[in-house]
Amino acid sequence: MFLTFKILKLVGKILGLVLGPILLLALLFFGYLCITEYSPDEREAVAVTSPQQALTSPSVGESFTVYSWNIGYSGLGEESDFFMDGGEMVDPPSQEAVEKNFAGILNFMQNTEADAWLLQEVDRDSSRSDGMDQYAALSEKIPSASSFALNYKCAFVPFPLPPIGGVESGLATLSARNLAQDATRVSLPCPFSWPVRVAQLKRCLLINRIPLADSDKQIVLVNLHLEAYDDGEGKIAQTKLLLQVLEEEYAKGNYVIAGGDFNQLFPGTEALYPIAEPEKWLPGQLEASQLPEGWQFAFDAATPTCRLLDRPYTEDCQKYVIDGFLVSPNVTVSTVKTQDLGFRFSDHNPVALTVTFAP
Repeated sequence: MFLTFKILKLVGKILGLVLGPILLLALLFFGYLCITEYSPDEREAVAVTSPQQALTSPSVGESFTVYSWNIGYSGLGEESDFFMDGGEMVDPPSQEAVEKNFAGILNFMQNTEADAWLLQEVDRDSSRSDGMDQYAALSEKIPSASSFALNYKCAFVPFPLPPIGGVESGLATLSARNLAQDATRVSLPCPFSWPVRVAQLKRCLLINRIPLADSDKQIVLVNLHLEAYDDGEGKIAQTKLLLQVLEEEYAKGNYVIAGGDFNQLFPGTEALYPIAEPEKWLPGQLEASQLPEGWQFAFDAATPTCRLLDRPYTEDCQKYVIDGFLVSPNVTVSTVKTQDLGFRFSDHNPVALTVTFAP
């Protein structure tokens, strides 16, 4: 009996010597993540970078085309799946795939006429895209004024296994028209509590303004990427704040265009793309009844904007319409069309909106 107790005591000491330092390191690491947690203010000024050449301002009667595209950090192309959608991959299959996808994204943008681009999931320094500064590369290659707002910054995301690693990513707005310097990052409600919140996205709106040539009003562009993997309450709270911000801008007499990845189905689209396996990923639902009088959603139901990442792309993948726009009553929608790129370069297709502005 005494011998057994001595053996157990010895084993305990050995385990303590081995596991103690590991536990201490784990606690110190988590403490570091807590101390360095990205905690932006409710509203922050965002820098606007202007190109060398002068940019023009649009007129009230002129048509205006804006694209929204979640580029998936160029790591979620046709060859990828993703663990949060029922797939297996954490990182892209290779850096070559990331570079192939980014080249395809850049080529499409360079060969497409647009007054503005609202881009989501643009990496600046993330392990998953091998430190590529995608915002800098886009700003250099696409003649435009531009701004960037972080919505995901963590020194090291420790889950799953293998872990995601360091992330610095966000929203980028590029404009071939003159951008005003007063761009703003507006924080959206975060549905996650501590400690999960530490390594989660801190979602936001990126607000840019384009002065009109013949008016004291402005075009207000709102770039957004709403919650994806919450229980639904986060999307509801974020949509509510989005509508509040948009109404404030419209009350000033401005022309308001909000575009991006809503992570919610646009009205009437679920019947076109029935959800076969909701346990893998279930988007929220947008309703026209949510909108203030005169406001409207602008989306293309004929072509899906997003696909499920439960496996590399196949034609029969689950598809959704969750990317599009929301416009104020003084904005007249001419056309809205999703460009079917076959999900080659991202798990989202780009969506183009052309509008005019009522005098």
